[in-house]
Amino acid sequence: MAAAWVRLCALVLIGATSAGALAKDKTPTAIVVGGGMAGLTAAYELQAKGWQVTLLEAKAGIGGRSGLATSEWIGNDKAQPVLNQYLQRFKLETLPAPEFVRAPGYLIDGEYFSPVDLATKQPATAEAIKRYEKTLDDLAASIDDPANPATNNTLFALDQINVAAWLDKLQLPATARQLVNQEIRTRYDEPSRLSLLYFAQQARVYRGVGDRDLRAARLPGGSPVLAQAFVKQIKTLKTNSPVSAIVQDKDGVTVKVGSVGYQADYVVLAVPLRALARIQMTPSLDAQHMAAVKGTNYGWRDQLLLKFKNPVWESRSRLSGEIYSNAGLGMLWVEPALKGGANLVINLSGDNARLLQAFGDKQMVDQVLIRLHALYPQARGAFTGYEVKRYSADPGTGGAYLAYGPGQISKYWRLWERPMQRVAFAGEHTDALYPGTLEGALRSGQRAAGQVEDLAAGKSFEPVAKAAPVVAGAAAAGAAAAKPKPGFFASLFGGGDAPASKAEPATPPAPAAAPAKDKPGFFARLFGGSDAAASKPDAATPSAPAAAPAKEKPGFFSRLFGGDDQPVTQPAPVTPPAQPAVAAPPVPAPAPATPAAAPAAKDVPPKPAAKPAAAKTAPSTSTPAKAAPAKHAPAHKPAAKQPSKPETAKKAVSKPEQAKHKSASDSPSKAD
Repeated sequence: MAAAWVRLCALVLIGATSAGALAKDKTPTAIVVGGGMAGLTAAYELQAKGWQVTLLEAKAGIGGRSGLATSEWIGNDKAQPVLNQYLQRFKLETLPAPEFVRAPGYLIDGEYFSPVDLATKQPATAEAIKRYEKTLDDLAASIDDPANPATNNTLFALDQINVAAWLDKLQLPATARQLVNQEIRTRYDEPSRLSLLYFAQQARVYRGVGDRDLRAARLPGGSPVLAQAFVKQIKTLKTNSPVSAIVQDKDGVTVKVGSVGYQADYVVLAVPLRALARIQMTPSLDAQHMAAVKGTNYGWRDQLLLKFKNPVWESRSRLSGEIYSNAGLGMLWVEPALKGGANLVINLSGDNARLLQAFGDKQMVDQVLIRLHALYPQARGAFTGYEVKRYSADPGTGGAYLAYGPGQISKYWRLWERPMQRVAFAGEHTDALYPGTLEGALRSGQRAAGQVEDLAAGKSFEPVAKAAPVVAGAAAAGAAAAKPKPGFFASLFGGGDAPASKAEPATPPAPAAAPAKDKPGFFARLFGGSDAAASKPDAATPSAPAAAPAKEKPGFFSRLFGGDDQPVTQPAPVTPPAQPAVAAPPVPAPAPATPAAAPAAKDVPPKPAAKPAAAKTAPSTSTPAKAAPAKHAPAHKPAAKQPSKPETAKKAVSKPEQAKHKSASDSPSKAD
């Protein structure tokens, strides 16, 4: 009897040991949702470390927001270190960039100017652009750590100001302001929709990285070539597989595609925020994450590739690299055609792209051709066809890439870097240093893969440190009592070196004689609005003096393709009070999709979809895709009325304190 008991105990012990060994030897599994560069990177890195990975992509093609370019400018190791590591790993060939493309050029009233030409022929414009760049560099230098930009109250206050208001204070000449606006809206978004803190933070990231570093080489075939290099390494990849729900429990995660469920230990969610809004999460995202999904601003861009039998532009200009035009053609450059001829890539960005949502692709191309034909009369005869990518109209993207609006860094900074239980997040919008770029997408995929490994090893993630909160009186103390660096705000807005507290008195209100204009309706703005409507700062900026001569409003096409982009000359207050934004209600989680017919058993062979220019593409000049017209929120709210005199029963409020609790101004790109 005793012997039988001993044998039974031995069998139980052996079984328990074997089960533990099996559990230890079990291959960990992960599902990556999203076949853009971030998702491809995460899948590749996990698979390389022994994980069983399934990648699910909603569309028929792989590559995400890769652009239309048949070739793409890329930076060197200094500008894009992670990108260059993968190019070397996959042995992808690059070609050195010729010198004439390593600095941006300008197309002013149809005439091409290199930087040297501009300094010689239009010295006032060249000097104004240098002054803008120097002031921006000074502002960037005030940020010690670009990974945590809002670490003091002064910098926190910059998040409440939009870039257009800052540019107004610089009082750039008309042509210089048009070119600067075009550069900003192409790389980020409309200046009036962009947080000044975000703009300065990005300038800090690239401080010391010159134009030559950003356009050091050409990648033949563009970023789709890199996407295909990843695809060849990934064993299980399913296209045409839109994810409708993700359900987490203590044992794993179930990812639903229609009526089909995929199970794994962990998930990497590598989709844009607008696509994330279409996925039901269980447990659901918290209120802050839901607000970020709906409220985070995305830059808008439409990209056109126009094909010609032969180049119709003057050979001296080359029209290559980054070319900024004051004629409404957006940022443009030439791509070598694969079978002879020449391709011209044009990016219509910011409010120009928003207004064009009412146009069909052919209508939009026709309007661009009209403007191009006016500059180059042979354009119509040499034109052979076009391709269009409308990132702004793609319901899964809701824009081209992340571009924080005023107040949004204070709310959402680095929010998506922390995993939620068994889900890690990736995508250009989750990278703190290189958002909106190919480099940022690759970095985020690496980070998410590492986090999934850490989760499997039992590591827990604490919340990422948020931007420094502003308590009562803190903003006032930061701007007045604390007196940051002498001349900070003077330097910020282009003034002298005198201390801000004395040299920057409050700007008097505009004369009462200037009648307040009613905000134009959508169609009035679309077909008859002045260019000031698109580039004017938000309610924080005072209106121009009534003494300014009234201008006749240019029509829509004049505004879009040759509009007056002149700055408002009336100086704005240093810390202009912004209308507090009404907090957006949390976005309700979308209901589970009705089970649809399961997708075809065989996968559709992946074909590259193109990547964004410059991966903002400032670091890389190819551009980020879209399809139903989006609704537009009003561009700006009217400024709150200031009391004519303080009430005796209340303590007077200092100007910095008024700016204390400014939240994000309404972002018109909240399309969905």
